[in-house]
Amino acid sequence: MCGIAGIVYEADCRVERADLEQMARVLVHRGPDDEGYYIDPGSGRCGFAHRRLSIIDLATGHQPLSNEDGSIWVVCNGEIYNFRELRSQLERKGHIFKTASDTEVIVHQYEEDGPSSLEKFRGMFALAIWDEKSQLLFLARDRLGQKPLFYIKESRRFLFASEIKAILQLPDIPRKVQKNALHHYLTYQYVPHPVTMFEGIMKLAPAHYLLLKDGRVKINRYWQPDFSREEHLSEEEWCERINDTLTEATRLRLISDVPLGAYLSGGIDSSITVGLMSKLASEPVRTFTIGFEEKAYDELNYARIAARHFHTQHEEFIVRPKCMEVLPELIWHYDEPFADSSAIPTYYVAQMTSKRVKVALTGDAGDECFAGYPRYKAVKLASYFDRLPGAMRHIAGWRLWQRLPASVEQKSLRRRAKRLLSALNQSPEVRYLRWICIFDNEAKDSLYTRDFARQVAGDASNYFLLEAYEKGAGRDFLSRTTFVDLLTYLPCDLLTKVDIASMAHSLEPRSPFLDHKVIELAASIPSSLKLKGFDGKYILKKAFRDLLPEEILARGKMGFGVPIAGWFRGELKCFVKEVLLSPRAFARGYFRPEAVRDLIQQHINGQFDHGYRLWSLLNLELWHQRFIDTPP
Repeated sequence: MCGIAGIVYEADCRVERADLEQMARVLVHRGPDDEGYYIDPGSGRCGFAHRRLSIIDLATGHQPLSNEDGSIWVVCNGEIYNFRELRSQLERKGHIFKTASDTEVIVHQYEEDGPSSLEKFRGMFALAIWDEKSQLLFLARDRLGQKPLFYIKESRRFLFASEIKAILQLPDIPRKVQKNALHHYLTYQYVPHPVTMFEGIMKLAPAHYLLLKDGRVKINRYWQPDFSREEHLSEEEWCERINDTLTEATRLRLISDVPLGAYLSGGIDSSITVGLMSKLASEPVRTFTIGFEEKAYDELNYARIAARHFHTQHEEFIVRPKCMEVLPELIWHYDEPFADSSAIPTYYVAQMTSKRVKVALTGDAGDECFAGYPRYKAVKLASYFDRLPGAMRHIAGWRLWQRLPASVEQKSLRRRAKRLLSALNQSPEVRYLRWICIFDNEAKDSLYTRDFARQVAGDASNYFLLEAYEKGAGRDFLSRTTFVDLLTYLPCDLLTKVDIASMAHSLEPRSPFLDHKVIELAASIPSSLKLKGFDGKYILKKAFRDLLPEEILARGKMGFGVPIAGWFRGELKCFVKEVLLSPRAFARGYFRPEAVRDLIQQHINGQFDHGYRLWSLLNLELWHQRFIDTPP
């Protein structure tokens, strides 16, 4: 894992090394082991900066690096897991390698195939290539979006970096809030690509590449999982294919010249990952788990069961989250408002793990691939409703059901039932958005000032989800929904959370479930085998029934979270009032003071659980204070 940055000017300007050094300085956490720079010796128009976290080829893997004649240069953040296979093929074609690094494969493969070289890479990456002869910049991001890449195109300058804060290091970069991005953030708890919360700064979307030549930018998609068809095999055949593909993906992710381990929550996905590691490794796997004093959020017992079963070298850490201490760190590292509260435990487990190893395998994407989230059961249940005659659908979706009493807690059964019933009369796509959103349109209408509502009018946040649904047309709605989560929630929320939290502690996360061959295999499996009846991950659990202990197979899904609802009624009660009800917050002109005050008071009084909404608003205001109000 590394941090990369770069500058490309128009023909009459030259890159200054001091600017590259300034950009690289704030990426040290991504690459504490080494730094390197490149400026085109001829034109001076292009410059690269690189901060290195040494994982493979510790001795000679310095970046930026070039091809044989020094005409093509590359910087990369990530890993190409099949680099040895590709290197052998390239050497047979006459390419000469100067290092044992996986990154050098990129530059030689690019010489052979240009942008289509991306189709041969099996890994996670954000990379930049500069072709001195054609004066062309090529940027690319991996298929699932595990590694971030941001850029800004100005009239005479183009900048890119692994993190927004590196771009902001140049003093003339404007810090202006993108109002529509704020509008979408309140819906999803993240800012969906390709925009960012900074006006003018963009995200390169997953599975896309960018070409910059003569001041013109061209962006193309190079991969998308095919959810248009499903294969029909026996359960035994599916189990064999799943086992073989995940085993191979795990084996590739064990390639490392430094110590590695795994996050172990005791859930299905992390336990499969650790189990496969144990089969493939020659010594006990190092596993890491965090627990909480609040039993509703604690998974230590299941992690211990898995650790004993696989004879791992297991370490635990009891977290007593000090929210007031960790919040400023999270705001700084995430660069944009990010309201997934599970970033807190992810940050802590990465902090603990990084003290022992430099690489940690995870189980990320298992839920999206194999229908593991509880909300997929709601999707299936609602599909039965859609088949009812019109009169029965009207009764089932009757708005008077909303007047029935329910617990104030978000995750209570009665609250979930009311959420399910409240959206039944809407289209399946809009219904799903309503289930997962933080602030729906009705909540925004009551929150926004008239002026801010006018500024974002006409920009519906549902476009992000609806466009993804259109790309997955042709299958049943459950399959389409898992596809949508792969394109939206996974890269924008989960992978962003894991990458930032891990790299804040110079730790490289790897997940076998994110291998594109695993994704493609999962895409072809019928949804009836993923969610059989209401048993999520049915075919995945069957494929690894002989690997996992029975207690792990039988346990229910448990989210990785923290008790934010209780915090806002306890230790954060005064703080949230101080921040959100301050004159500085209201002066931004987004929200009606009485609406914010009502949210806080209803939550503190126990009338309603607004924990997620308050967390979103708190992160938004603290981000403003850190990145908009504060100088670079």
